[in-house]
Amino acid sequence: MNRTMRSTSFRPLISALLGAAVLSGCALAPTYELPATPQPAAFKELNGWAPAAPADALDRGPWWTLFNDPVLDGLVQQVEVSNQNVAAAVAAYSQARALVAQQRASLFPTVTLNGGANRNGSGGGSNDNGNNNGRTSNSFRLNIGSSWEPDVWGRLRAGISAAQANAQASAADLASARLSAQGELATDYFSLRSVDAQRALLATTIEGYQRVLKITQNRFDVGIVPHSDVYQAQTQLASAQSDDLTLARQRAQLEHAIAVLVGKAPADFALAPAPWTVTVPDVPVGVPSTLLERRPDIAASERAVAAANAQIGIVRAAYFPQIGLTASYGPSASAIGDLFKASSVAWALGLSATETIFNGGANRAAVQGADAARAQAVARYRQTVLDAFADVEDQLAATRVLAQQQDLQRQASAAADKVEEQVLNRYKAGQVSYSEVVQAQVTALNARRALVQTQGNRQTTAVALIQSLGGGWHAGQLTAQE
Repeated sequence: MNRTMRSTSFRPLISALLGAAVLSGCALAPTYELPATPQPAAFKELNGWAPAAPADALDRGPWWTLFNDPVLDGLVQQVEVSNQNVAAAVAAYSQARALVAQQRASLFPTVTLNGGANRNGSGGGSNDNGNNNGRTSNSFRLNIGSSWEPDVWGRLRAGISAAQANAQASAADLASARLSAQGELATDYFSLRSVDAQRALLATTIEGYQRVLKITQNRFDVGIVPHSDVYQAQTQLASAQSDDLTLARQRAQLEHAIAVLVGKAPADFALAPAPWTVTVPDVPVGVPSTLLERRPDIAASERAVAAANAQIGIVRAAYFPQIGLTASYGPSASAIGDLFKASSVAWALGLSATETIFNGGANRAAVQGADAARAQAVARYRQTVLDAFADVEDQLAATRVLAQQQDLQRQASAAADKVEEQVLNRYKAGQVSYSEVVQAQVTALNARRALVQTQGNRQTTAVALIQSLGGGWHAGQLTAQE
């Protein structure tokens, strides 16, 4: 009869456990929908201009290999392992993944094992025979306990969803950090090569100015030209040499920046001048709708919306009771040998429910705050998308304009070289003043440098366009990493 009564008395508890398990997973978070954003059919700046590269060129491998520069290839590979900003992003992503695992663990019971031993005594006096009247006793216990909070209202699963979304946002942030470091390195590298090319032009120009100064000095020595011509030639030469020093300073700064990007101290890094092959790849653009899948910053912003959406479910669960289940099993005895006897075993099962009766509207305020946070995340996501569209349009416009400028500046440089040569010959023949020579030399040098700068700008703009398109990254990589 005792066994029957015991079984009957725990039927309500067992029913409660089963009911909690059935209700577990009830979701209170709103159904997540991707926020609507403007999606034009095509980029405006593509009108009249379209790259000839295949559409999947960016997906075939590292995007920087499109520039066919082995030195750049070697430098960019060092960014992955040595750049400290990327290393910090990797650590942040690892932390986010650990939080996902921590949230998932909340779905399972917590099991604990504890034990203890106590020795107690009382009294301390002695009788006439010298015996101690005090009493001592020993107690030993060993207990296995378990507690579990069934996810009746979906609060725990909403926490997991939020943690997963945050981890995916962190993975996208990692991709953004990596792409940013790679793009900055490529931009600094091409800027350095452009400076090297300008210094090579100046070196040739300075040699020419030195020859002209010698000619002018000889003509002055025989009384053909005034001393002012010599001064002008000296000024021209010194100005060119000063420009070369300015470029040397710029090159040093770019070299230092590259050293930091690859994780080295500037003192331990050097990049020797090398021939500059101006390769400007045709960058496949595609349609604006694909940009939502190819920009890691857009993906990170969208995942922030998903996390905010899950957070609403978490705070809504506060309206409902918090249910907990506990269980314990273990023996206790006055002697270690008695711990494993059946008569010393005790067990317990418990069911608890906690409901907030009044908290001054704190739950309602928390839900309103979560709704507002989601609205804020949606607004930021839409702004990120708009900024991305504008970024691509800017780079497309710059790409088209710079290609046209390069052709015009090449023509201008060739014409200025001819003018410089003709004016110098006429000066040697005594037909023009030296001021005309100076003007022709300045015009020719400026035209040459402008052409080199435009060539460098075309390369750095190609890098910026690739970055604005996501560098070959795709949002599908987020789910593949989970």
